Amino acid sequence: MAQPIHERRPPERSWREQDLSDLPEDGSRYEIIDGSLHVTPPAGPYHHELADDIRMAMRQAAPEGWRVIREIGVQVPAGNLIPDITVLKVGAPQDRMWAEPAYVALVVEVESPNSRRHDRFAKPALYAEAGIPFYWRVERGDFGPVVYRYELVKEVHYNLLGTVGPDDPVEVTEPWPMRLDPSAWPR
Repeated sequence: MAQPIHERRPPERSWREQDLSDLPEDGSRYEIIDGSLHVTPPAGPYHHELADDIRMAMRQAAPEGWRVIREIGVQVPAGNLIPDITVLKVGAPQDRMWAEPAYVALVVEVESPNSRRHDRFAKPALYAEAGIPFYWRVERGDFGPVVYRYELVKEVHYNLLGTVGPDDPVEVTEPWPMRLDPSAWPR
């Protein structure tokens, strides 16, 4: 019988990246924030379909050498996070489980009921602290997905660049020039 998560805590110290490999592969997302383990239950089919469609649209527009990856870990000063989509710059190591922030151009979080507060408050602050230039948060709107696009300012916090909904596709420049069209994604 597997040990419950609360019994897997390393004794008398904070959680570390290497501790994550001992956790079950049960579809939950295990992240470390300030030495504490944060567990998010598996997301639903809509969440995964939307993340897959965004990733594919970005991959089709990506310049050679850039990589668009689902659910790869990203190291941040306060721990380790797992964005829904991570865009890695040219030259990023290909064999690492946890990407260094210097190689990350953009992280995308697809909001779900179980991740809303983390995606809106905790994660952007940690991504900013890590120096990741761009952050997108995607949420389900009444008429389809809405993308909130943020840019890192003074390496301290994100400013809203704008929103893109299913009725207003636009050309964006981050992390490279491309057309962003949420009407092509699942509603």
